[in-house]
Amino acid sequence: MRRSRITAYVGSLLLAVGLALTGAASAQASTGQAAAGGYVALGDSYSSGVGAGSYISSSGSCDRSTKAYPYLWNAAHAPSSFAFTACSGATTDDVLANQLGPLNSATSLVSITVGGNDAGFADVMTTCVLQSDSTCLSRINTAKAYVDTTLPGKLDNLYSTIRGKAPAAHVVVLGYPRFYLLGQTCLGLSETKRSAINDAADHLDAAIAKVAANHGFTFGDVRTTFSGHEICSGSSWLHSVDWLNIGQSYHPTATGQSGGYLPVLNGVA
Repeated sequence: MRRSRITAYVGSLLLAVGLALTGAASAQASTGQAAAGGYVALGDSYSSGVGAGSYISSSGSCDRSTKAYPYLWNAAHAPSSFAFTACSGATTDDVLANQLGPLNSATSLVSITVGGNDAGFADVMTTCVLQSDSTCLSRINTAKAYVDTTLPGKLDNLYSTIRGKAPAAHVVVLGYPRFYLLGQTCLGLSETKRSAINDAADHLDAAIAKVAANHGFTFGDVRTTFSGHEICSGSSWLHSVDWLNIGQSYHPTATGQSGGYLPVLNGVA
């Protein structure tokens, strides 16, 4: 997410918490078929690769990384064309307005993460870092209500537009991991907050998966690959609050991209 969007004060210290935390049935393409056509990678910072390092200078504030799963998939499979338009901070409206240009009838694979920014999970994390358990849970409930009432319509509109622009593409909608391994001794947020944040991630993933299924798209569930590698696990593939590089907080590491996201895309693309 854009670092300038997420700021909060702890006394006189500024705390910015970055979080990415997002028609006709799709053609069911195999990896070989996908590589024969074009690949377009859409989405937010979980797709652009915030937190993975090795950012492409020409991507500017979108922070597209050569260690992000779309870049790695392209390098391994050599599709006929590759367009990497995912951007840090993107909402569904941003994807609609700024990322769909490369889609066309020759596009055979599309990947996307989006929805977390729409639901305000950056503000959720800021609230939960700074406020009490009860205030954190209240903010999470507000976000869940948005996911129930507003996000499905936004996703439906976006997915319909993607299908219209890329009628032959196999579309893979990737979800978000749970942030915390529970039941561990771990500095930071209370177990109550950690559990509620995990529940919120599950709630968001369920909503995204439902709309994706309605469009005949494939949902890629990364919670399985990230299992055992959440924050507090001792081998986390997610950044916690990083005081030296605050903008990558709560984003996948380079290993999270290669070990968490890439295998899921490989398994369904």
